Amino acid sequence: MTTPPLSTSTRRFIPLGQPAFQQLEHAAYLKGLLKPFKGKGSLEAWANQCIALRDGLIDLAQRQVLTQARRPPFSLLGVQLAQQTTGAGTTFLRWRNLDRSSMGVALWEELIADPATPASLIDDLYDMELQRIVLNMQISLTHSIARQAMDCAAKMQRAETDYHRRIRQHVLTQEMTP
Repeated sequence: MTTPPLSTSTRRFIPLGQPAFQQLEHAAYLKGLLKPFKGKGSLEAWANQCIALRDGLIDLAQRQVLTQARRPPFSLLGVQLAQQTTGAGTTFLRWRNLDRSSMGVALWEELIADPATPASLIDDLYDMELQRIVLNMQISLTHSIARQAMDCAAKMQRAETDYHRRIRQHVLTQEMTP
């Protein structure tokens, strides 16, 4: 059951549609998950595809979502959508107050509940929050998958090094025995 919009006025925030994702979709990073990986090279290549997809999602968030969120009437509110770069090197969308002293979804909840927030913006703010939640999930998943793939590639490299060391030892032992 869909709740009818609070306002019948013109929408100011336009959520991302399928066309926005079509160019990113060609990376097909999940297809790469379910295949035999023969060595670190194929894992690193797949991890790089995931990183490129993550970066594409971040770019999409910056170009299409934040661009809208930074324009009036949203830029006139006391809580705004912003980007936050993490120590892990990725970027997420976060709600923050104007003096940047507080950040998080609780600010959005307060904004929605505040009678001073124009009713004509409630539907747009709701759509913006849904878009933020989904983009953050997509960015997080692609980042995590890429990190796991790189870790796996490093482990495969160590295994290959150990394997070759053992093979060399075996050959040397065979050469030394009469």
